[in-house]
Amino acid sequence: MRTPAGIFMSDDQKQTYCKPALSLDAQIDLLISRGLEIPDRDKARHYLRYIGYYRLSGYYLTFQQKTPEANHHTFKKGVTFGDILDIYIMDRELRLLVMDAIERIEVAFRACLSNVMSEKHGPHWYMDQAHFVPLCRHGELLERIKRETLHDSMTNEKDRTRRERFIQHYYKTYCHPELPPGWMVFELLSLGTLSQVYAHLISRNMQKEICRPFGINHLVMTSWMHTLTYLRNLCAHHLRLWNRRFSIMPVVKSGCEKQLAINHTLYAQVAMLHILMSVIADGSKWQRRLSEVIAGHPKADLRIMGFPPDWQQDSFWRLS
Repeated sequence: MRTPAGIFMSDDQKQTYCKPALSLDAQIDLLISRGLEIPDRDKARHYLRYIGYYRLSGYYLTFQQKTPEANHHTFKKGVTFGDILDIYIMDRELRLLVMDAIERIEVAFRACLSNVMSEKHGPHWYMDQAHFVPLCRHGELLERIKRETLHDSMTNEKDRTRRERFIQHYYKTYCHPELPPGWMVFELLSLGTLSQVYAHLISRNMQKEICRPFGINHLVMTSWMHTLTYLRNLCAHHLRLWNRRFSIMPVVKSGCEKQLAINHTLYAQVAMLHILMSVIADGSKWQRRLSEVIAGHPKADLRIMGFPPDWQQDSFWRLS
């Protein structure tokens, strides 16, 4: 078995996990023994109780020593519990800001996809396998759509009330086709399903027309929608953006090589969001709010997230 460090370990080499659970005060004592300064135990106890030691531990890493002679859990001199909490708060603010952008982009993308395909191929186009590449398992796609629109709830009165009213109205009023029109169905599909539907369209001309309002190549859009799905899932599960090496990365858009070249960083992810937001919601000044979040945490090392030192002077961001 390959360990997180990339080393193969056989079953007979593995150990039995025997670390005990620690009380809140024992957790504080452990952090202090490792060099973390905690001047206010009550405050630390509060945050450890309501955030958790393990969740916060992801933010310890950049504050710990990395010299060969030091224990890798030992904190650098002068690091306080407040320093770690500040990075945690910034990360939370970044997630909320990222989710705000993804919501707007997702709504815009689903509207463009549904509008183009419904106008060209009728309201129930998605039920026709001919619109999808052979690789697409159309039957499984329809089953996924049924699940996400609560189609099978039509036989149970209690479950029926969980459906959106416009879906209930369709089933009460119409008996054919089996599923509602695309502009209803696509309001309920997850971003991951939308991404898959777009990626599996057989017509490249349709893909190009769908992404034309965004000013983005259809192949770039395929990559970016996949990337956005992954990024959204990270945020929805409250996972760390800070100091993350992203495993699903946006392909580099022509003209944005400087911002997207190192595409495993958060900087590349937010640059992608800014490109899309500047088209669909330029008045939101999303990039200004990004700058304000970062400015509110001056001790944060932006290099860890891939931000260049002079990123705010780059005309790409149009902050002024």
